[in-house]
Amino acid sequence: MTQSNLPLCIVLTIIATLTGACHADEHRADATGVFEAAEIVVSSEVSGKIMELGIREGDRINAGHYAGYIDSAQLYLKKRQLAAGLKAIDIRRPDIRRQIAVLEQQIAAARTEQLRMENLVKANAGNQKQADDIANSIRLLQKQADAQYSTLRKTSGSAGAEAEALQYQIMQLDDQLQKCRIINPQTGTVLVKYAEPGEVTIAGKPLYKIADTGLLYLRAYITADQLNGLKQGQTVRVFACFGKAGHREYSGVISWISGKAEFTPKGIQTKDERANLVYAIRIAVKNDGYLKIGQYGEVLFAQAAALSHHPGADNE
Repeated sequence: MTQSNLPLCIVLTIIATLTGACHADEHRADATGVFEAAEIVVSSEVSGKIMELGIREGDRINAGHYAGYIDSAQLYLKKRQLAAGLKAIDIRRPDIRRQIAVLEQQIAAARTEQLRMENLVKANAGNQKQADDIANSIRLLQKQADAQYSTLRKTSGSAGAEAEALQYQIMQLDDQLQKCRIINPQTGTVLVKYAEPGEVTIAGKPLYKIADTGLLYLRAYITADQLNGLKQGQTVRVFACFGKAGHREYSGVISWISGKAEFTPKGIQTKDERANLVYAIRIAVKNDGYLKIGQYGEVLFAQAAALSHHPGADNE
């Protein structure tokens, strides 16, 4: 009796396994693939010791979130040094108007005397030689004033150029100081944390990886025959596999279709299938919290039906 029941037990076990497994629409799936996200690796922009990095794997943080900072003491001290040099240049900068004011006053007084002497000469009460001497004196004072003005202007221009160079250096330091602050670039979930406070980093070294898991993409491959009739923006049915728990159905939108054919991915083992050319596509799927990066999924290109968000819906 036990021997006669043994085949039945085996059959029931196999049926239960197949029923519980994720095989939704396997015989009707137009394409299969895995879910992925737009991942960003946030790297250090400067070199130095990581003073703070207040994030953890799994944290969901917003774009613009302050995540930490890298030691900026030396940059700050250098900026203070340049600011002091800028102040010293401003002190040395000549005051052109004040420095030539004496010569201008002498020229004004000489011209007044010249006018008085010319009136005396016209009245035959003055000496023409004295009038000529005053005119020559005015010309000499004017040349001295022009020469001093030119020298002061060059000195002031040189100081201005030196100050401008320091200002650019200060702007560079401000930019470096800003880059010492670790600011999260996009809203998403921290997938991997590569560094910890106290470690010394260099420019370009990864600190953490983040991805917006609220919107995932199913990357799949289609044949040239399937390519006909598909277009970007088209709505399709997507099934996410959850193992023995069944599957969930989602509405997806084709966000990208490759414009270049490629060989079937090397995961396909048969020789014939490897020889086929396929096209990669990406299907955007809004995540309800259940979808995970790297999860297996299937797609039907038929018109999306009513969504079924409970596991095992296709097993009924």
